[in-house]
Amino acid sequence: MAAVMLQGTGSDVGKSVLVAGLCRLLANRGLKVLPFKPQNMSNNAAVAEGGEIGRAQALQAVACRAAPNVDMNPVLIKPQSDTGAQLVVHGKVVGTLGAADYQHRKGELLGKVLQSWQRLTAAADIVIVEGAGSPAEINLRAGDIANMGFARAAGVPVVLIGDIDRGGVIASIVGTKAVIDAEDAAMIRGFLINKFRGDVRLFDKGYAEIERRTGWPGLGVIPWLAAARQLPAEDAVVLDTAATSDGAITIAVPMLSRIANFDDFDPLAHEPGVRLMMVPPGQPLPGDAALIILPGTKATIADLAFLRAQGWDIDIAAHVRRGGAVLGICGGYQMLGQTIEDPDGVEGMAGTVTGLGLLPVTTRLTGDKRVIEVTGNSIRDGQPFAGYEIHVGQTRALSHVQPLLRLADGAMDGAVSHDGRIAGCYIHRLFDHPAQRGAWLARLGAQSDGIAQGHRVDQALDALAADLEAHVDIDRLLAIAGYRA
Repeated sequence: MAAVMLQGTGSDVGKSVLVAGLCRLLANRGLKVLPFKPQNMSNNAAVAEGGEIGRAQALQAVACRAAPNVDMNPVLIKPQSDTGAQLVVHGKVVGTLGAADYQHRKGELLGKVLQSWQRLTAAADIVIVEGAGSPAEINLRAGDIANMGFARAAGVPVVLIGDIDRGGVIASIVGTKAVIDAEDAAMIRGFLINKFRGDVRLFDKGYAEIERRTGWPGLGVIPWLAAARQLPAEDAVVLDTAATSDGAITIAVPMLSRIANFDDFDPLAHEPGVRLMMVPPGQPLPGDAALIILPGTKATIADLAFLRAQGWDIDIAAHVRRGGAVLGICGGYQMLGQTIEDPDGVEGMAGTVTGLGLLPVTTRLTGDKRVIEVTGNSIRDGQPFAGYEIHVGQTRALSHVQPLLRLADGAMDGAVSHDGRIAGCYIHRLFDHPAQRGAWLARLGAQSDGIAQGHRVDQALDALAADLEAHVDIDRLLAIAGYRA
C-alpha cells in the first residue's frame, strides 16, 4: 500500500489544490491514484453514489479521472450554526450535534474512517490524503481523526505544507515541530513551501534553516499557482468579494452566513462579459445588477433572517421594481416563496416564517434529504443542464406557476414568475453547461464564451500538474509514500 498525507501548518495553505494537482500528475504518469480526506468541514458538498462528500474530494476524484465515491470523504461536517453542525458519515446524515459533542464522538468515528481507508487503498496504486486544519492544533489532538490521529492509525507518512504568502512560514513549520509530540513529529517525512512569489533564490537560507531546525527534508518551493483560480474553492472564507471583471452586465450574489455550494457561480466568474460580485455582509446589493442570485445555504430560515438583517430584502425589492431579474438556487429558491414551514424543527426552533413573496410557492422542511445527480432541459428554451440536488424540504405551488426545468425522468423542478423575471430551482451547477449558461446570459444581454466548466477545470488540473512536476521532487515524494514502480 502506497500513500502520503498532506497536512498544513494552518487552514487555507493550499492542501486541497496540491492534492488535486498531485492526483492529476500521478494519473498522467499512468498510476491508479485516488484521493482521501478522513474528515472534512464544509458546506460545499458534492453528490457521490447518492451520498454527500466534500466538494474538494469530488474535484480530486476528477483529477484522478475516477468516479467520486463516499469512501473518499467518510466524515463530513456541515456547519448549521456557530455551535452546531450536521454530521454526514459515509455519505448519509446521521445526526446533528454541537461542537463539544463532536469532540466526544471523534474517536468512535475512527473505525468508520479506517473502513473507508481499507476499501480505497485496495483499489489504488497510491492514495493521496488531505489533512484538515493543522496538526499544531494540539488542543484538538485527543481523539483526532483528521490529521495525526489518522496518520498514526493508518501508518501513513506526512508531508507538511507551509504557506509563505501569509508570512512567517519558517516559524510555522519549525513551530509545528516544536509543539507536536515526538511520535507525531516522526510521521512527518518532509515539507513543501507553497504560494511563493518572486525570486526563489532569496529563500534559500530560510529553506535550509527549516531543514536544519526540523531535520525534515524540503521537497520543493511551489510558486503561486495561477491555474488554482480556475478551480472551485472549498471554503467560503476564500471567496473573492471583488468584482471578477469589468463585464457589460453585473450579477450579484449576497454572501449569506451559511452559504453553500457556491461553486455554482464559478462559470459566471470566468465569463468575460460578466461582472460577478460576491457581496459581503454590510454592503448593499449593487443597484446596477442585471441579475441577483440567492445562493444555497445550510440553514434557510436563519439565513433568510440574516438577509433581512443586512437590508438585502429591501435591495431585492428595489431591484425588482426597476425591472431586474432574480434567481434563487436551493435555499435561495425556498426564500423566494411565500412561507417556509419547519414544523419538526429541522433547522432549529419549529415554526413558520414569511418568505420574500416573489414566487407563489411554499416550502415545508422535512427530515428527509434529497441527494441526487440530475440532468434535463430548461422549459422556456429547451437548453440542457446537468447538476445535482442536495436539500431538505419540498416546495409546492400555491397557484398555477410555470416550472423552470424538466428533469430527464419527466419530473418538473422550480418556478418562474409570469413575466419571466423571477425564477428558482433546486439544481446546483446549473451554469456548468455552456448552452444553459449562454441562454441565461443572452436574456440579460450578454454573450457566453461557450466553454464547458468541466473542460475549464480539466485544463486547470493539467496546468497544476505541470507546475508541480517542475517544482516538487516527485520521485522523493513517491519514495516517502512507499511507491515502487
